[in-house]
Amino acid sequence: MNKFYKLIYLILFFTLSFSCVEKKSPQKEISKSEFINSSKTNTLKFTSRIRSILQDSEGNYWLGSHQEGVCLFDGKSFEYFTTNEGLPDNQIRSIQEDENGNIWFGTANGVSSYNDGSFTNYTTKAYNPNLKLENTDSYLWFNAGINSGINQFDGKNLNYLPFPIPKDKNLNNSYGVTGISKGKDGRVWIATYSALFNFDGKTINVFDKSKLALKESEMLHIRSVFADSKGRIWVGNNGIGVLLLQENSTINFSDKNELIHTNSSKNGNASPVGTLEHVFTIEEDSEGNIWFGDRDTGPWKFDGETMTNYIIDTKLSTQMILEIYEDNNKNLLFTVEDGGVYKFNGKSFDKLF
Repeated sequence: MNKFYKLIYLILFFTLSFSCVEKKSPQKEISKSEFINSSKTNTLKFTSRIRSILQDSEGNYWLGSHQEGVCLFDGKSFEYFTTNEGLPDNQIRSIQEDENGNIWFGTANGVSSYNDGSFTNYTTKAYNPNLKLENTDSYLWFNAGINSGINQFDGKNLNYLPFPIPKDKNLNNSYGVTGISKGKDGRVWIATYSALFNFDGKTINVFDKSKLALKESEMLHIRSVFADSKGRIWVGNNGIGVLLLQENSTINFSDKNELIHTNSSKNGNASPVGTLEHVFTIEEDSEGNIWFGDRDTGPWKFDGETMTNYIIDTKLSTQMILEIYEDNNKNLLFTVEDGGVYKFNGKSFDKLF
């Protein structure tokens, strides 16, 4: 009988002991993008770099991130949109506004337009050889993901135009689009890693290493292109600096201005202060100054005669510039590797977002 009571006692003891242990309910792991999308915020909560900026016709700012979708700032709060809200991809490479006020996003996986709170997505289609190629100011141009070509939206359809690439070239996505700029003559200039292209309204023309008359030691790794108000074409490279195309000739602008380091490897290796070798973005301000954003040395301004190098913020881990953009009020904005947005005040930079 004593053994029986001892057994009952042990059963009760262990039952009570386990019942007193705190039970942790399973909790869903919320990703950063899911957390951001749960509400609007009073401060910008992106942690990945901002690759594109647009201020629309109503004064709202659209900020496209590298990994976390797009953010809308209406002057009071930040609202976030990701694939959860309908975007085809969370990597935003370009933002544009059409003549009807629709906002367009070029992503890593297709094109999307935003109107009245909803997204309409377009995917890259197969090339139609019977397509009549045209170009007007109202047409929009976008990257085509991993495809070696470009997307053109003509107001109704998203059309895919392949690049004229030699068959003996090893692609490996080396012709993925890194920048697009419309020239004053209507031509569309398209930067890719391994070549520069333009569309003249009828055909796509290629500007490869040989056509740009580069030296054997100069390797093309194009990261940006900009057609300015004077008809000049500026091409930013990751290694050999800035190329300038004008009057049917090409010069290495960085080399001419002694902004290539003496012992430069002319590739992706880090460069010292005072050089302009890794240019990821180019912009022209309302006064005609040309601005360059360098990966290692920050922002540079060319006023037509003199080159000036600025420091964004000494507290930043890197001075890398991803995007330069002039807004509707002629404010010049700079996005940095650390994820922030700065405004140039004429002498220095103020943190905007």
